[in-house]
Amino acid sequence: MTALTLLHTSGVHVPVFDALRDRDHPGAVLRHLVRPELLERARAHGPQAVAGELRGLLGGAGGPVLVTCSTLGAVAEALAPALGVPVLRVDRPMAAEAVRTGPRIAVLATLRSTLAPTGELLAEESAGRPVSVRTRLVEGAWDLFAAGDAAGHLALVAEAVDAVTDADVIVLAQASMAGAAPLARTRVPVLSSPGPGLAAALRLRGADTVSAFPGA
Repeated sequence: MTALTLLHTSGVHVPVFDALRDRDHPGAVLRHLVRPELLERARAHGPQAVAGELRGLLGGAGGPVLVTCSTLGAVAEALAPALGVPVLRVDRPMAAEAVRTGPRIAVLATLRSTLAPTGELLAEESAGRPVSVRTRLVEGAWDLFAAGDAAGHLALVAEAVDAVTDADVIVLAQASMAGAAPLARTRVPVLSSPGPGLAAALRLRGADTVSAFPGA
């Protein structure tokens, strides 16, 4: 069975995706690469600054790649033709579901560098349909995440989710935010990326194209 390579910029994602695999896709083979320094450089110099490193890192993947960092996703997808394998950013299936759910989309992120790539992705997935995207940075949440305070990080995100009004759907822009969805009390649909992203990437194992998604 072809392994799916997952590129993370935090090691906390490894058990999350392993648990999703065990629950929903038993028998799937996942290969994890953890490179936090890529996100650090992308935040400092822009995502394109790490394109060369991504190409070298993923050049030997030998099969589909799932990139779980929203900041790096677009750059990584653009490398698919050079790599010769399908590359999927984890938030693309979530974005597609968001634009199907309704035109008023609220995007929450804990890193400012994620807001622009997520907005661009939603515009891609809208395929010309009118959408209104509002973004909010959850101040202080990333600092808690980086300090290892997962509970505090998720509590802040959940609080921000519940503060959203006049939206048809709420998008949690980063995979690290997914655990906040069950903590929120809002009746507005709250979407996160790990589950849909992993399912879509595993379907790519039989793909015969290196650009399996629009915009990739």
